[in-house]
Amino acid sequence: MIWNIVDRRHRRFRWGRVNAVVEATSHDNSVADSDQIEPARDDVDYDERIGVSLAEAVTWAQQFPGPVTLYLYDEGEGPEKIVVIP
Repeated sequence: MIWNIVDRRHRRFRWGRVNAVVEATSHDNSVADSDQIEPARDDVDYDERIGVSLAEAVTWAQQFPGPVTLYLYDEGEGPEKIVVIP
């Protein structure tokens, strides 16, 4: 389930195709002034969806059993782990 959303899009009104990443919310514990949560055994480490709608990204992230942070990026952008193969 989504506990936090970090919107890193520059084009904030583009919702048709975005890149989405989820990580366990406990990964945010090291961020200054963040709320704290205990890591759980079933936490997701990292997962991503490329070129999905914003609604699809939220629905997908909400289905994880543990707390996740959903990161949103413009299509074609995101962390280095996102590799789009044509």
